[in-house]
Amino acid sequence: MLQEYRNILVPVDGSKEAELALAKAVEVAKRNEAHLDVLDVLATQQFEVSYSSFVDGDVIYKMSEDVKTYLDKLVTKIEQDSDFHDIDIHIRFGNPKIVIARDFPQEHKNDLIMIGATGLNAVERMLIGSVASYVNRMAIADVLVVKTNIDNKLPKKTKK
Repeated sequence: MLQEYRNILVPVDGSKEAELALAKAVEVAKRNEAHLDVLDVLATQQFEVSYSSFVDGDVIYKMSEDVKTYLDKLVTKIEQDSDFHDIDIHIRFGNPKIVIARDFPQEHKNDLIMIGATGLNAVERMLIGSVASYVNRMAIADVLVVKTNIDNKLPKKTKK
């Protein structure tokens, strides 16, 4: 049976892995004539721990403006490179695991979530856990965890 997806969610966080997932999602969306939702979730729990629940509204506004600029650049690049235009961008606040796995797909009727393997380093994964792992286990839609580039090859590691 051929699976056709109509409404694809791609969470992004600025990582290379997320952008690999986005590139592949564009191709899947084109083949399925599907809509693409690109989502960035600003993790509110980091403010509670880091700033003892006192965060200036200007900080949150600036962060959301920076994220919107980033998302707009991604969409502009997709539209220029792929001639694909059925894309909406979204910014949400909350726990990325829950927003990506349940809240957003329920609200937007996503039938596929394409997510990068991980955007965290080993220490961050140990401390807060992988969002991709959680989404893979708990999502209310099909999940495709993207590990390879558009040519299905592992991306080359860059030395830091």
